[in-house]
Amino acid sequence: MQEPILRAISLNKAFFLGETIYAVNNVSLSVEPGEFIVIMGPSGSGKSTLLSLLGGLDRPISGEIILDGSRYSLLNENGLAGLRREKLGFVFQFFNLIPHLTALENVTLPMRFMGKDESSIKDKASSLLDAVGLNARKSHRPLQMSGGEQQRVAIARALANSPSIVLADEPTGNLDSKTSGEIAALFQRFNHEMKQTFVVVSHDESMTQYADRVAHMRDGRIVGIDEKQEAQG
Repeated sequence: MQEPILRAISLNKAFFLGETIYAVNNVSLSVEPGEFIVIMGPSGSGKSTLLSLLGGLDRPISGEIILDGSRYSLLNENGLAGLRREKLGFVFQFFNLIPHLTALENVTLPMRFMGKDESSIKDKASSLLDAVGLNARKSHRPLQMSGGEQQRVAIARALANSPSIVLADEPTGNLDSKTSGEIAALFQRFNHEMKQTFVVVSHDESMTQYADRVAHMRDGRIVGIDEKQEAQG
């Protein structure tokens, strides 16, 4: 058994709206290096809140998260921001690309924040866009691309700093079924070829066929985990 790359231990996140509502209720989860985990659940089940906690975008009211040996509870906001830059890649439902930048410029952004060499930045960004099939679209801006193409740019951007883990929140939620399948297959290819670790939150059942494990959430809890005998292509 490998040492987990990411561990969530007894996480709780509550909102106080006249009464205490637990969006995440005593959740524990371990992710191994190179694993592809999908977290499924209906709207309001807490899966996106859980992903925000795992990504250090929000803090739990109790519990601990450990990524590559770093305990989130011991980090201040600057420390968490540094961890996100160095160790985490994010893919969102609505892409979150910078509209006035080209595809290539969007992918270079995470590397610029790390102060990397300009030549290596452009080479890496170009290589990633080639890998997601956008060689001909590098100079296009987001509004000149389809939703599927924008999500491919977002995936390339998420991989720019070779993160320990990629967290994806409903990455196919804004796409048609054909394009959704292409994005899911792209995740699987990076998972297999680059041994990239993925944790994907989704309500798209088709995403589960690519997963090593599928965790099911309901009412803020993980109510079951399906182990896959073999991820399918």
